Amino acid sequence: MEITMFFSLLLLICFLSTAQLQPNDHQQTFTQDIHAVLREMSASLAELKVETELLTHTKTSQETCTQDTKNPQIGELISVKARTNNTENQVEVLKRERKVKQVAFSASLMASGSGHTGPFNTQTPLVFRHVVTNIGNAYNPNTGFFIAPVRGAYHFEFHLHGGGDPAHGTGAMLVKNGNNIFIAYEHQTSHSVSPSNGATLLLETGDVVHLNHWQNTRIYDDQNHPTTFSGHLLFPV
Repeated sequence: MEITMFFSLLLLICFLSTAQLQPNDHQQTFTQDIHAVLREMSASLAELKVETELLTHTKTSQETCTQDTKNPQIGELISVKARTNNTENQVEVLKRERKVKQVAFSASLMASGSGHTGPFNTQTPLVFRHVVTNIGNAYNPNTGFFIAPVRGAYHFEFHLHGGGDPAHGTGAMLVKNGNNIFIAYEHQTSHSVSPSNGATLLLETGDVVHLNHWQNTRIYDDQNHPTTFSGHLLFPV
């Protein structure tokens, strides 16, 4: 654009010089040409002014953006956003932990049919195969083991059923990590028996709780599910 203005100005000078050398009958024609050049130069100057203003505005906007990043309010906004993201992450963690802390199960001894289990010469793990509830999947119906998913206080209950028998009672032992905790046992020669017991245990993550069939006893179960094992997390610790 500056080159165009230079040539236009040069052309104007030439026109002025020529106008002084030419006769008067051509002076009006040259004057009209001069006016045309002046109009072109004015238009070029207007375009140059607009371009200059645009460049100035762009530079000012860039400087303003640079200053804004150093503005304390901008810094506070960035800090708030970071804290918000951190809070959202914590909420997600709490949601996952809440799912882990929802632990409860209840199962009966036989998956189907009816009959007695035992007697055995030694304590033998009981596997409660008919699962009614297993929130958190901490109880394994294939092994009979409950494995604590989180550290906390857990409550367990077990109810047994057996027929009267002169030689064999009905009993089971609550076991934690291989250690006997509480027993439920009853023996009479006739009529049915229904021993039961329960316990609240402080468990670490990975602790194992199950029931052992007490030696030389028999346990009965059928479609009414009188023999059951249940447990749930009271609260994490």
